[in-house]
Amino acid sequence: MKINNDIKSALEFLSIPEKKEFFPKFFKAGKGEYAEGDQFIGVTVPDQRKIAKAFFNKISLNELAELLSSKFHEHRLTALLMLVLKYEKSENLKEKETIVNFYLKNKKHINHWDLVDASCYKILGRHAFETENPDLLRKLSEEENMWSKRMAIVSTMYFIRKENFDLTKELALKNLQHPHDLMHKANGWLLREMGKKNEQELLDFLEIYCKKMPRTSLRYAIERLDENLRQSFLKR
Repeated sequence: MKINNDIKSALEFLSIPEKKEFFPKFFKAGKGEYAEGDQFIGVTVPDQRKIAKAFFNKISLNELAELLSSKFHEHRLTALLMLVLKYEKSENLKEKETIVNFYLKNKKHINHWDLVDASCYKILGRHAFETENPDLLRKLSEEENMWSKRMAIVSTMYFIRKENFDLTKELALKNLQHPHDLMHKANGWLLREMGKKNEQELLDFLEIYCKKMPRTSLRYAIERLDENLRQSFLKR
């Protein structure tokens, strides 16, 4: 596909050797790590955003599917950044639903925290909120795959920004005891975001559940609280 060749060439041109060497360590792509085998070409996210902006309105979903299935991390992220732009620029509900279905159909390739975090709430979260369909995220939270669970909780970011907190609390509780650190961080992060919008909502949640939360989740959740409050929750 010519457009994908053009995108790959543009990304390769922006490759930085030092980043290519550093990214596998930063993104835990070594043997036995959660992103084992992921490959990188060394392109920064701001540069990927520039490429996405230049190509998103020229590329089809079929062509995006090919790019999203690439073994190279930056190809997948650039594909997702273009998909987000397609969704945000669309004013047609049917077209938006097609993009959501495409995202879900190809979610096996959305297999790292940055790929999830850069895309899910802008597509799945927004769609679930605007169509009043929170079950879209509830279903993801019930899947065994950790990345699906992370998509679910991170997608509630869109709800939080609209000062709607119930779904965030519900999904955080559903996977509060998940064994993976990446879920602990995600749950804590979204609870912290809730607290930034409404601190009392966070405090009420912590009063009930802080003793049941993994330490990492708690630390993330209380990061922006007054120091005395932070220490009070940590000591419990």
